[in-house]
Amino acid sequence: MAGGDLAGDKRTAADLGAWLCFEDESGQGLRPPKGRTWGRRGHTPVVTVTGGSNKRVSLAALIATRPGHPARMIYRTRTSRGKDQRKGFTETDYARFLDAAHQQLGGPLVVVWDGLNTHVSSAMRELVAARSWLRVYRLPPYASELNPVEMGLPQCEFRRSSLA
Repeated sequence: MAGGDLAGDKRTAADLGAWLCFEDESGQGLRPPKGRTWGRRGHTPVVTVTGGSNKRVSLAALIATRPGHPARMIYRTRTSRGKDQRKGFTETDYARFLDAAHQQLGGPLVVVWDGLNTHVSSAMRELVAARSWLRVYRLPPYASELNPVEMGLPQCEFRRSSLA
């Protein structure tokens, strides 16, 4: 992107004096892997494991850049338990996350994210439209190489904000 070959004529973030933010999410189940072992005939080995079978942790992160400021990484985690809870972040969770990022960064945001169903839902469109300081753009499908959060960004200032 710095070379100008991608969106070279687009200057939305610069024109608004906004933070350019790339967002992505990931999740991991906490169920231990199944394995095989051996034991003496007639003595079945029993292996005890900690943790529940339906626990899951999800992480949403964004990397924010702005000329004259160090790059910043802001993230949130969400733990779900049981089958009755949604596995990942909801539209409300993303709205709270973006509100917290706006407060921490102290300026308008231009967010670039993927086509996750939660990002493109009608509820999310309404939440984005209600925030005058927020502009959202979608990455093209299968374009993980365009999102710095996918690869990580060295020398970021890490900020954690918890779900409230």
